This record gives sequence, C-alpha cells and structure tokens, in this order.
Amino acid sequence: MIAHDVLHVFCDAEGAHGNALGVVRDGAALPASGDRQAIAAELGFSETVFVDDAERGAIDIYTPSTRLPFAGHPCVGAAWLLGVDGLVTRAGPVAVRRADGLTWIEGRAAWAPGRTLHQYGSAAEVEALPVPPPGAWVYAWAWQDEAIGRVRARGFPGRGDGIDEDEATGAAALVLTDRLGRALEIVQGRGSRIHTRPKGGEVIEIGGRVRRG
Repeated sequence: MIAHDVLHVFCDAEGAHGNALGVVRDGAALPASGDRQAIAAELGFSETVFVDDAERGAIDIYTPSTRLPFAGHPCVGAAWLLGVDGLVTRAGPVAVRRADGLTWIEGRAAWAPGRTLHQYGSAAEVEALPVPPPGAWVYAWAWQDEAIGRVRARGFPGRGDGIDEDEATGAAALVLTDRLGRALEIVQGRGSRIHTRPKGGEVIEIGGRVRRG
C-alpha cells in the first residue's frame, strides 16, 4: 500500500463527520495516470489526491473509476494539508483562503458538469431517500431553513464504483449555490457541513473544516 494521508473534509463544528479523502503526497512516485487510477481504486475513497508539486499546490484528482479535473472536498482537503494559498488543478487555478477555522477554495459551476439537482419538499424526505440505482449523479436537497440559507442534502454519484453515497460533495454544493444564487450552509450525509458563497461572476467559494484521520 502506498503511503498516504487520510483526512476528513467538511466536518461539523465539533470535528465530527466529513468526507474521507486520501492524499498521496509523493505523486512523483506514480507519474502514470493508469497507476494513479489503480491506486485510487485500491484505496477506495470517493476521491484520492496525488500531489505533483507541494509548493505550487499542483494536484491530480481521481475517484475509484475516473480522473477529475476538479472536485470540492479534495481541493479543500489538499489546501488545508499543504498550507498553500492556491492550487493548480486540471480545471484551472484555485484560490485558497482561511478564516474562522474554515478553509475556503474558489471554483466555478462549469467545472462540475453532470450533476442533477433534485429538490424535495422537506429535509425528512431527503433523509428517507433510498440509494438510487447507478445512473445520473444526483444531488437531492431541500430547504431546512430557507430564511438563513440552510439546506439538507445527500449526494449519489451513480457511478457503480462502490461509492453509493458521498458524505460531503463540494462540487455539487457549488452547482446548487450557482443555481440558487446565494450563500448556503449545507448539511449533507450524516451531518457534514459545507459552506458556500457566491463571489460575483461565475466564481463561488466553498469552505469547510478539515481534520486528519
């Protein structure tokens, strides 16, 4: 097994929950995309990050079955771990900032294609949903408190690669924020917390807490 760090990204205020992320700091040891894909499948996280240049924040992101140009929780986790002010992804440069215990990154909805948003009438309906069969990437959501921008959500990748439900998905949260045009606090999965803020134009910030292990 290759050496890697395990982080949990988008934890709640007490450090609980969050989506597990694998980070292979020595990406140079596995320069071939096929080798990285095999390691990501072996590790089995919803995403695994390979660090190509720690000082520049250059990263490469994989699910167990495919390579991604951008993903939210890998970028937040990698930014926190590397302590950089920016990342370099296949989608483009990603600005990073830190405030009040949160690590924030910038992204664009165009970097997260293929997410299907399904709105439900209540948080209880979202919580009661069964995992759908493999197919479209579905982000199920409902207002928990519309006045303050709190959303209840669950994410179903639909890839058939062993990840039936994502605990916390920054890219899908970015797409929802773009659709609604307002800042959100998203409660996803068992209790993970994703914070988002439109910055103007097409840029949206995604923020969250990270813990190791």
